[in-house]
Amino acid sequence: MRINEDLTKPVIVHAARLDWLPSPAAGVDRRMLYRVGGEVARATSIVRYAPGSAFPRHVHAGGEEILVLEGTFQDEHGDYPAGSYFRNPPGTAHVPASEGGCTIFVRLWQFREGDHVQIVRQPGEGEAAPLREGADAARILFEDEKERVSIEDWRPGSAITVENSRGLEFLLLSGSLSFQGEKLQPQAWARLPAGQPLEATTGTEGAEIWIKEAPPQHTDVLPMPA
Repeated sequence: MRINEDLTKPVIVHAARLDWLPSPAAGVDRRMLYRVGGEVARATSIVRYAPGSAFPRHVHAGGEEILVLEGTFQDEHGDYPAGSYFRNPPGTAHVPASEGGCTIFVRLWQFREGDHVQIVRQPGEGEAAPLREGADAARILFEDEKERVSIEDWRPGSAITVENSRGLEFLLLSGSLSFQGEKLQPQAWARLPAGQPLEATTGTEGAEIWIKEAPPQHTDVLPMPA
């Protein structure tokens, strides 16, 4: 399966308009934003767990990055309410589930060789970041020499520019944005190649946004199994 696989082109996906597709686990459905591969895939998705659903225990050979959007995501290590962010590096394993149901944003098989940093950020955690023009708050969820992941709150009716020297990916969490002639609502996702800045205007309610500043695919990304 190949979805939005051309990393040299900008892409915008209005994920809230997509149909939910079933996963191999009962009660777990997906909206696929980017995918190269079959059930084992390099992928970015929005995943919905029905109340009481779970995925069998599995190892993340290619790493996993998650942001909880709604409800409470759970595994044997703890509970992660909406706003939680974590990185499970290659080789980690768990049994993901949700007693009350949840929706999460997930990136799979996009870790780099040698990236073994495991991070759990509960809602509101993260180092405060310098504010760009039009922002009320910004915090860094993860940063190293290759990428920077943050969440920002942008004021209503603000013109926002995010420079893009190495690649940019974002997910709109709440509020609205006007971007490239389109009106973006929550769960809108976009990926921009290096050199194409994010230039947007927020709506009357402002916007909360998750941003990853990194190449669309690292040159040393972990290889997929044959």
